[in-house]
Amino acid sequence: MSESVDGIMAELAELDDPKMRQANLKRGDDHGVNLSKLRAVAKRLKTQQDLALALWATGDTAARLLALLVCRPKDFDRAGLDTMLRESRAPKVHDWLVNYVVKKNPHAEALRVAWMADPDPVVASAGWALTTERVAKDPSGLDLPALLDTIEADLKTAPDRLQWAMNHTLAQIGIEHPDQRRRAIDIGERLEVLKDYPTPPNCTSPFAPEWIREMVGRREQ
Repeated sequence: MSESVDGIMAELAELDDPKMRQANLKRGDDHGVNLSKLRAVAKRLKTQQDLALALWATGDTAARLLALLVCRPKDFDRAGLDTMLRESRAPKVHDWLVNYVVKKNPHAEALRVAWMADPDPVVASAGWALTTERVAKDPSGLDLPALLDTIEADLKTAPDRLQWAMNHTLAQIGIEHPDQRRRAIDIGERLEVLKDYPTPPNCTSPFAPEWIREMVGRREQ
């Protein structure tokens, strides 16, 4: 390690902005480091797997985010990633771990299947996030009607983070697969999940029927 963990932790502490921490806490993320500044630190450090492991071990949210930026995704084994996911209770850490590390790891598909069936809704949400990726990029072998069956049965009552991930899969099925589009829209319209979600101007609503129609419409222009 060319730079000490203590030195990096001190640097992250210097970057911590109390106002940003307060705003992040409302979303469940207990850190106050501007992400652009965090990425600048990662760019300086470059890829360092041992340092990433040491930063992760601190348990500090900002340090873990930095660890995910400087790690080598393919170097993690399946058990290690499973443990890391279960330790990732901050939403941003969970999101970055899945998107920046697990998706690039050779165990991604095995973890997707295992996590989809996990009783912990936060773990299951990671399985659904990986499924959304497969729906869009590599749907061969996926049973899309069965996924829609599960979404239809469980989406309405799913806890927030699991509901969000399942809803994304629903929208992605409707966007990417014309033969399933009508049913995906019908499920969304009937369940009305995220129908009233506050959406800023010029942003796409997370309400699946609107999301599907918006994205399909853009492609057809």
